[in-house]
Amino acid sequence: MTISFGFSLAPTLDLAGHLDLLAVAEAGGLDLIGIQDHPYVADYLDTFVLAATLLARSERVTVFPDVANLPLRTPAMLAKTAAALDLVSAGRFELALGAGGYWNAISRMGVPRLSAAEGLNAFEEAVTVLRGFWRGDGAPVKFAGTHYRVDGAPSGPRPAHDIGIWTGAQGSKALAVTGRIADGWAAPIPSYLPYEKWSASNAIIDDAARVAGRDPRSLRRIAQIVGTITDRPGADADVAATEGAAPVRGDAGQWAALIERLATEQPFTSFVFWPERQSVEQVTRFARDVVPAARALLAGHGL
Repeated sequence: MTISFGFSLAPTLDLAGHLDLLAVAEAGGLDLIGIQDHPYVADYLDTFVLAATLLARSERVTVFPDVANLPLRTPAMLAKTAAALDLVSAGRFELALGAGGYWNAISRMGVPRLSAAEGLNAFEEAVTVLRGFWRGDGAPVKFAGTHYRVDGAPSGPRPAHDIGIWTGAQGSKALAVTGRIADGWAAPIPSYLPYEKWSASNAIIDDAARVAGRDPRSLRRIAQIVGTITDRPGADADVAATEGAAPVRGDAGQWAALIERLATEQPFTSFVFWPERQSVEQVTRFARDVVPAARALLAGHGL
């Protein structure tokens, strides 16, 4: 699977700032832009509206919600929105999807609270509904689940490409579902899933994929790394990223070496930078300094 690089942004009301970051990503050859999805935050733009704006202003970068809040977005309408974004961008939209995390905030939006087990069941149902609508053959979609029901609505439109469904799974059951039915895993940032759990999480996905008769290598793995790219080398502890959740703080060479390690020790093929402070300067450094150095190191491994 091709190695790819990108960054994740918080959808603040600063649209001009987002367009500046987009320009850096396009000019710097980045592949991905993730947009965090927290609809309950009052001063955040809607993630899908911002995704449409970024796709309309770009030519090459792929955009994805990082990750979409399923409880607040019914799968039938989510399928239509995702397909539309993919069509108008000529195949540059992917769908990272989460079962719901901040339930106190989610439930205040008028959605019934679900347990972890219920949320995971709803996620599995949603994947079936999404793929049913994406068939795009006009045949009726019929689904009767515990959480979602579709009573014969016609499928379509078909996306411009086969949209990937990437999960933000954390628990072992959710990771197993990822291996069994999803197209990829956007590893949660370390404050949700500490670095020391990434390897075991990938192993759970691999095992579940094999049991389901799937090749684990067909699932995209996305490492999401929070930190700051500094002028001077950081201390070893600041760039280790082997345990805990501390931000990575090191120079471009140290960031490149970290990416090399993650790509060779684990099945990560995509790397998404989460700047501690969202800025053009940090995304520029990642695209201009870190990515070329990382690509050079990975080329030595045939990646």
